[in-house]
Amino acid sequence: MKIVVDAMGGDHAPQSVVEGVVDAVKDYDLTVILVGPEQTIQKELARFTYPRDRIQIVHAPEVVGMKDPATASIRQKKNSSISVGIRLLKDRSCDAFVSAGNTGAVVAAATIRLGMLEGVERPAIGLVIPTLKKFAFLIDVGANTEAKPKHLFQSAFMARVYTREVLGVQNPEVGLLNIGEESSKGGGFAKEAYKCMEGTVPNFIGNVEANEIFTGKSDCIICNGFVGNVVIKVSQGLMESAAALMKREIKKSFWAMLGAWIMKSRLKHIQKLADYSEYGGAPLLGVNGVVMISHGRSGPRAIKNAIRAAVREVDHHILDVMIKEIGGHE
Repeated sequence: MKIVVDAMGGDHAPQSVVEGVVDAVKDYDLTVILVGPEQTIQKELARFTYPRDRIQIVHAPEVVGMKDPATASIRQKKNSSISVGIRLLKDRSCDAFVSAGNTGAVVAAATIRLGMLEGVERPAIGLVIPTLKKFAFLIDVGANTEAKPKHLFQSAFMARVYTREVLGVQNPEVGLLNIGEESSKGGGFAKEAYKCMEGTVPNFIGNVEANEIFTGKSDCIICNGFVGNVVIKVSQGLMESAAALMKREIKKSFWAMLGAWIMKSRLKHIQKLADYSEYGGAPLLGVNGVVMISHGRSGPRAIKNAIRAAVREVDHHILDVMIKEIGGHE
């Protein structure tokens, strides 16, 4: 299997990306193509010992920055690491593309260059999130901020396929994120999306309120990209603020510090469950190719896990299964 990785994507690129790739090729049976400025990549690779035949370099002189417009990857910087990587995927020179770079640029390049799967009109980014039961799959978290009800309907099927085939949840439950449980809740958009899913999406359980996202009530939670992105960023901010507040208060008391020391292993376990790097990346679903988007702050472990997540998609032939399932419910 061959995975192409954007060497210049993310806040800590190329150092963290290259290190994550080296770790991946040591542990997994695959070849990685690193895309970016060749000399820069070679300089980083020189720091490591790794199987030389498992990492290749494809030169891409341009870089799409985090503050560049989403269209930069398809208009201004056609030789960027994102553009070149997506072209390699389109040409079937590799099986999947992984990037921690500009999300909008990755979505734009993948949508335009790869095209959409049959039966899907808009792409959607899914994200595995921890819950009190185990995990849930939230979609969309930022690809399509101006969705129509039918786009959420399509996302529901994509979420079910991914959750079942890749995450191993048999007959996953699907919930629509709304301000109340009743089908009459929400505006016209939410009501229409509910009607589209009711009786058509298998195991649709109805509306899910925001306070139930992390309880594990639903295996798949469907929303538009604007709402999903807000949910994720509020959640991340809350977790980081709560952790900082807890550390600050614990330091004020000897007994609190003693208690924290006793609970150290359990606290680390909780931190691990909530750590985005454990899940690696967020799959961009709906495009005609396996594309994995990592957090901009991804370190080596997150990059390695994103590659692992992409491999799982390829191994489970996710595109073929998705086309078959969505095509039967258009």
